[in-house]
Amino acid sequence: METNKLYVGNLTYSVNEEQLRELFSQYGDVKDVRVIERKGFGFVEMGSPEEAEKAKEALNETVYEGRTLRIDEARPQQPRREFRRF
Repeated sequence: METNKLYVGNLTYSVNEEQLRELFSQYGDVKDVRVIERKGFGFVEMGSPEEAEKAKEALNETVYEGRTLRIDEARPQQPRREFRRF
């Protein structure tokens, strides 16, 4: 894994940042957690790429709060396209 930032998908809308921090801290140092409200996904930044890989291997496709987690390496954020309205 090249980066230490993970995409965490298929979350229930009730999951908060503190819950994700607690879940991922079992696999290393958690630097940052962001849950995108009412979207069902978030991002977790681990202390190193090795810790991120360890967390991904352990938690991907496991059930958390009744939903099967989808965990993958986060892709860099793409710049937003500007839409012109005429």
